[in-house]
Amino acid sequence: MSRMTIQSGLAAVALFAGAATAAEIDPVRLKRFAPLPPVVHSRTNPITPAKTDLGRMLFYETRISKSHKISCNTCHLLDNYGVDLERVSGGHNGLKGTRNSPTVYNAAGHFVQFWDGRAPDVEEQSKAPVLNPVEMAMPDEPSVVAVLNSMPGYVAAFKKAFPTEADPVTFGNFAEAVGAFERQLMTPSRWDRFLKGDKAALSDAEKSGFNTFYDSGCATCHSGIYLGGQMYQKAGVVKPWPNQKDTGRHMVTKRAADRMMFKVPSLRNVEKTPPYFHDGSVQGLEAAIRHMGEYETGRMLPPAETASIAAFLRSLTGTIPSAFIRPPKLPASGPKTPRPR
Repeated sequence: MSRMTIQSGLAAVALFAGAATAAEIDPVRLKRFAPLPPVVHSRTNPITPAKTDLGRMLFYETRISKSHKISCNTCHLLDNYGVDLERVSGGHNGLKGTRNSPTVYNAAGHFVQFWDGRAPDVEEQSKAPVLNPVEMAMPDEPSVVAVLNSMPGYVAAFKKAFPTEADPVTFGNFAEAVGAFERQLMTPSRWDRFLKGDKAALSDAEKSGFNTFYDSGCATCHSGIYLGGQMYQKAGVVKPWPNQKDTGRHMVTKRAADRMMFKVPSLRNVEKTPPYFHDGSVQGLEAAIRHMGEYETGRMLPPAETASIAAFLRSLTGTIPSAFIRPPKLPASGPKTPRPR
């Protein structure tokens, strides 16, 4: 056998060994992650079947919008991974917001809600779009309650969901019902199977992608159960973010330290939820990865690294609970169901 043949064989063995090593994940790295729970419980809002059924109806209900045309599901399409794929969603009379609508799937486990963290949980979050003049545009809480009280089917559903209350049709109970429903909007993926011990759940390319993801510094912010959703981070850590009009959490707190700080989004189902970032400024997944490398770590990620990270991120695409989110039959309008002006 010639020296050249021997050298070629050794190179092939080394290449194979390198590929095998790249496909292995150090268990120490996995300690920063955990599988998705089946439900996110609340100490103040216990989940019951009656409350869940009511919350599902309210999530699809358009009559609690000023035009009777917009529901929670309008912007957070449950059969489309909880998003509408728009840069910013359209609301009342075609008005547009300024931020991208994030998915509602798995959101109940995040440490705060909204990009700027102005709501502590999904219950409080559910109230805001209903009263926002750019979104569902209801004038006030009593108007929402009046609409619900005008429909006997809703009155009965609220009594069943909140049986100990003399007057259960309240805006607070609306929020609790929607919250109870959203707390069960979970999408387990192959990544969860892998974390639970099924090492064949991920391909070698996806395992290598995780290592690239980790080595590139992505796990600094995108770790835990949700691979994000647990902290604020500055948009533009090492390079100023292109859009400086929206200053993020600073708009809530008015503190200089919070300028350009936003909630770190979860990466679960990220393949299915473009466009990306608070301003919906980037469309493709690999483009978003490159954008993060440039603005958050100061690196221009090579195509091979970008593709590797994208391979891992696609393993985070979970299963939508089709039976659970099936559109319900909504109560009939009453003879005097109001349409706010």
